Amino acid sequence: MSEAAAELVAQQLAEKPASILCFPSGDSPTGMLNYIVQWANDGKIDLSQSHFIALDEWVGMDENDEGSCSYYFKHHFFSKLNKSFKSITLFNARADNLDAECERINSFISSKGGLDIMMVGIGMNGHLGLNEPGTPVDLYAHHSALDPVTVQVGQKYFNKETALTGGITLGLQHLAEAGKAVLIASGAKKADIIHESLQGTITIEVPASILQTLSNAFILLDQDAASGLEHGS
Repeated sequence: MSEAAAELVAQQLAEKPASILCFPSGDSPTGMLNYIVQWANDGKIDLSQSHFIALDEWVGMDENDEGSCSYYFKHHFFSKLNKSFKSITLFNARADNLDAECERINSFISSKGGLDIMMVGIGMNGHLGLNEPGTPVDLYAHHSALDPVTVQVGQKYFNKETALTGGITLGLQHLAEAGKAVLIASGAKKADIIHESLQGTITIEVPASILQTLSNAFILLDQDAASGLEHGS
């Protein structure tokens, strides 16, 4: 699964060296990022003309907060690359004006002609990025309150109980407009929500169900995450 995801990135870079790439943080993409680091450092892929954009961030946190998305990328990805991207764009989730911060991100993506790859994981409640249940599908970058499930599950990224007050994230409209919308998910714990998202009712209460409507979607699962899918559907 991780290698297949990295291969998609490698193919994209071969076709368009100046690609705009969006990756999530967390458990699911770690293997993929390790492949990208290895291939970049070995000279098999070239990141130097491409642009990196982070998918989301906890409101009020930055790269100094262990458990934040920015911290994850700094320590598990950027620091391992011998040669980095042409540009790296992270949400400033400590900004006084989060609406203006969302507009900054939207404007940057628009100025580059849109995302070539937008990769997302999936939450236990079906969220993509921090597009929580009930989020309209036509939003670009936005900030919002977190679903209780996200607050609970999000504690796994922190060493102690941490108040998670909000999220700032790329929107589902970005996913719909990306050259490739890629879902990557692993583990048996994701099997039920994968089934509900990919073979259940399309509804904003399960944000990942939008993937059923997208012609640009790639679904990359390990065997455990795919174990709940009905064959032939």
